[in-house]
Amino acid sequence: MATPQLASFKVPAIDNEPMKSYAPGSPERQALQVALAEMEQQLPFEVPCIVNGQPIKTGKIAKQPMPHDHAHHLCTYHEADEATVAKAIDGALSAKSEWESMPWNDRAAIFLKAADLVSGKYRNKLIAATILGQGKNVWQAEIDAAAELTDFFRFGVKYVEELYAQQPSKNSAGAWNRVEYRALEGFVLAVSPFNFTAIGGNLPGTPAMVGNVVVWKPSPAATYSNYLVYQILEEAGVPPGVIQFVPGPPPEVVAQAINHPSFAALHFTGSTFVFKKLWKDIANNLDKYKGYPRIVGETGGKNFHVVHKSAEIRNAVIQSVRGAFEYQGQKCSALSRLYVSSSVWKNGFKDQFLEEIAKIKVGPPQDWSNFMGPVIGRPAYDKITGYIQKAKEAGGEILIGGTGDDSKGYFIQPTVILSKDPKSVTLVDEIFGPVVTVFLFEDEDFEKTLDLIDTTTDYALTGAIFSRDRKALITATNRLRNAAGNVYYNEKCTGAVVGQQPFGGARASGTNDKAGSISIFYRFISARSIKENFVGLEDFHYPSNLI
Repeated sequence: MATPQLASFKVPAIDNEPMKSYAPGSPERQALQVALAEMEQQLPFEVPCIVNGQPIKTGKIAKQPMPHDHAHHLCTYHEADEATVAKAIDGALSAKSEWESMPWNDRAAIFLKAADLVSGKYRNKLIAATILGQGKNVWQAEIDAAAELTDFFRFGVKYVEELYAQQPSKNSAGAWNRVEYRALEGFVLAVSPFNFTAIGGNLPGTPAMVGNVVVWKPSPAATYSNYLVYQILEEAGVPPGVIQFVPGPPPEVVAQAINHPSFAALHFTGSTFVFKKLWKDIANNLDKYKGYPRIVGETGGKNFHVVHKSAEIRNAVIQSVRGAFEYQGQKCSALSRLYVSSSVWKNGFKDQFLEEIAKIKVGPPQDWSNFMGPVIGRPAYDKITGYIQKAKEAGGEILIGGTGDDSKGYFIQPTVILSKDPKSVTLVDEIFGPVVTVFLFEDEDFEKTLDLIDTTTDYALTGAIFSRDRKALITATNRLRNAAGNVYYNEKCTGAVVGQQPFGGARASGTNDKAGSISIFYRFISARSIKENFVGLEDFHYPSNLI
């Protein structure tokens, strides 16, 4: 029986979650140290699949190694088999009607409670899992697993309220026009990445918030933190079956889901190669589906900073260090291409840049003094060091770094490559690691360099322009109109904040549906217009028919 809606509700005022500093001696540092110690004493954890609210242990065991200490693992998890995925899909479809019909204020309350659980009760546990399992230092884990995940849930509720309030502004006499925003017909497949715990929550959370049911396949390298997010959503009141948690081998789980006739949407963050393959596979299955599936994806980046001759050097240096080497460059938005005016390079940028990078400590993320931790795993380590070797062989000059140590953890030193070839491999290919390539340009070639930035790679995610000359900022913005979905003036190309900088890029970087804004929710609803007539007709003739 449907619950009557007896009032028009307004959600509480929403603001960004304040971030804790974890300064020496602070209460939050002490509390997190306790949480880390407790987690390390209890590992490895066991993670089941969760289908219809019930744990399923398939017996097909995989491990999530800790990248700073790969001989040990944070958890073992049960991989979903074919029967488990089938049960998850069927269970989600069975839960759909009641979830979609739940009054909006009740769905909103569930996600607002989830946000409070993330920011309060589970904050330290989530951060600890992200540090140990995904190799983030404390600050990177704080801004991700605590602040951004909280913001996704709180601002999501705000945006859905605004979406539902959008109604036709015109009504003819004797009639009432209105629009309802239905969930998609079928289920949504969410495929989340290793590098952000917050994305792990947002990919299933966004479609679920507007009444969809979701089959969620987390990244193998973020299984435990994502399992905690699932538990938080369950504790907040998401009913069994609405979000099905099915860790497992990506090709098998994903293929089974997109082969189902009720597949309605893909919400994906990961590699461009995989996303393109899935798009093709979905297209080949079109005749199977009830409708045209929505495809929403955020993939890679080959992000740039361009430093004009008028730039404030110190700011450009520090912003570039952070943009390139925070979280070991394992952000889709991380700085990878650095184009610097020759005069700026000679007048202090080079020396300051290398001096600051030399101060970076690399090591286990539990050591608070380490700015950089490990890269996520063996494939990443081999790929990144392989690109460094390719750059050397092609004549690139290693200005700093260029080495790694995988004996205990997957550690790579922050690396700067100077290239005279504007189309060298490390200026073109996505590396996804702590490697930035510098290309110098003559001051008078600024506009030519903008065209070079625009045409060098297939990606178009983020970019930053450093200049104190407003004309240069305008020129660069216009010339690079399609080169980045997020552009920053005198600020690094990473760190988009929910509610402040809607995030996403186009070209090979994805569908640019702007996570952290109202835009993303349009992709997971199917609007229906309703016109109600109050005054009946008495004749079918029009006045123009009269003689």
